[in-house]
Amino acid sequence: MPEPIIRKIVPLPEFASTEVALYVAQLEELTHRLRVDLKDLTLDELEWQPAPGTNTIGMLLAHLAIVEVFWVSVLVERAFLCDRVLGIGADDDGLPLPDGAAPPPGLTGKPPAWYFDLLMKARAYTTTQLAPLAASDLEREIEHRRPSGTRLLNGHWILYHVLEHLGGHYGQILMMRHLRRAGVRSPDTAADRA
Repeated sequence: MPEPIIRKIVPLPEFASTEVALYVAQLEELTHRLRVDLKDLTLDELEWQPAPGTNTIGMLLAHLAIVEVFWVSVLVERAFLCDRVLGIGADDDGLPLPDGAAPPPGLTGKPPAWYFDLLMKARAYTTTQLAPLAASDLEREIEHRRPSGTRLLNGHWILYHVLEHLGGHYGQILMMRHLRRAGVRSPDTAADRA
């Protein structure tokens, strides 16, 4: 009989709070699975756009790193210093692209390792910022102001959102690889779009 496959989420040891450690352990597990699923990712796949104005896998990977740093900054009430943490600006992922637009030129030619490095920089920031938090820090109400209005959040919602955001885009990335492999073509010319 084959050995059982063991799948467990356990709190990471360097965190003051078991709850925070479990959220980050879940992020780690999803990121690990994403890396495994993308181990053979090519530059062509990173830059493939199903149609002008749509995301590329590279854009989504950069976006995942930016969003993680943003929401962790909100949770710990620090300035959002994306360029200092990641080496790219908050808008360098190109999301959202205008209709019909090409991907941002700053991502052109970046290899898969560059994107995984972004994700690791974001996670290092997350770990450093969240490790000292107590469970009670997740209960604290946080006022987040946006042009559309003020939101009242707590740390549980923020960490849930970072996790569900990663999971949602992970699925989108896998679907894009599937579509590309299935032969979906990006309309390159006006004749193709007619």
